[in-house]
Amino acid sequence: MDHRQFIAGLSAKDRADLTAKSDSKGLLALGFHFGGILVCGGMIAYGIPGWPLLMVLQGILIMFLFTLLHETIHRTAFKTVWINDWVARICGFLILLPSNWFRYFHFAHHRHTQDPDHDPELAGGKPDNWWQYIVYVSGVPTWASEISTLIANAMGRCRDGFVPSSGHKKVRHEAIVSLAVYCALVFVSVAVRSDLLLYVWILPCLLGQPFLRLYLLAEHGRCPFVANMLENSRTTATNALVRRLAWNMPYHAEHHSYPAVPFFKLPALHKLIESHLTSTSDGYRQFHKDYVTGFSEHNTPHSKPGA
Repeated sequence: MDHRQFIAGLSAKDRADLTAKSDSKGLLALGFHFGGILVCGGMIAYGIPGWPLLMVLQGILIMFLFTLLHETIHRTAFKTVWINDWVARICGFLILLPSNWFRYFHFAHHRHTQDPDHDPELAGGKPDNWWQYIVYVSGVPTWASEISTLIANAMGRCRDGFVPSSGHKKVRHEAIVSLAVYCALVFVSVAVRSDLLLYVWILPCLLGQPFLRLYLLAEHGRCPFVANMLENSRTTATNALVRRLAWNMPYHAEHHSYPAVPFFKLPALHKLIESHLTSTSDGYRQFHKDYVTGFSEHNTPHSKPGA
C-alpha cells in the first residue's frame, strides 16, 4: 500500500476529524514554546548562576522554531490563516529563514520528496563519511546557505527554480525587510552598548543549530528514492518532550502522507497508519548509530543546508 491508497481508504468522517484545525490548541503549544524562550532568555539576561549553560537550551528552543515555521507554512498550526502567516514570519526571522521563500522551497520538497532531480532538499547531498557528518552537524553550511540566499534574494538575484517568477517580488521584499531589521538591531545594540542579543539570540542559535541538524537528518536520511511517502519519509520513536519541542514532526512519514493533518492530530494518524510504515527508527540515538555505521555502504545525496 502507498500513501495515496491509504488516504483514499479513509472514511469521510476520519478525514474530517484528522484535518480539523484549532486555534486554541495551536496557541497553547505556541505559548509553551515561546514561553520557554522568554523564560530562558530572561534568566540569561539576569545572569543567574550557570547562565552560560542555559544558552544551549535557549538555542535548542529557538532553532526548533523551524518545526513551528514548517507547520505554519502549511497553515495547519492554527485555524486562522493570518495567525499562521504572522507566526511563520516571526519564526522565519528568528532563525534566518524567511517564510515566503521557505514556503516555495518546502512545497517543492513535498511535490518531489526524495526525487534526486527535483527535491531541493537533496541539492547539497547528505553526509557519506565522518568529516562530512561533522561539517553537516556543525551547521556552518546551513548558515552560509541561508545568509547567501537572503542577500541574493534582497538584491533581486533569486535563481531558485522552485520560486515562480510571480513570487520573486514577494521574496525580494521579504529579504530586504529582514536584512533591514537585522541591521537595525545590530545598530541599536552597538549604540546602547548592549550585548543582550548576542547572549540571548545569536550565540544560542549557533549552539542550537547542531541539535536541529541531528534531528532533521532523520527525516529522510537513508530513505529510499521512491514516490511512496510511507517509504521515503521516516517516523522516529521518541519521548513526549521531543515531540512537543518538534511540534509532532517526528511523525514525519505521517505528515508527508497527509500534509493537511495538523500537528496535534498526527498521533491519531500514526495509530491508523503505523502498520504501513516502512522507514522507522527506534529513537534518534539509534538512527544516528545506524547512520554512521553505514558510511562505507552508502553514497547518497545530501540535504540542502537550511532545509
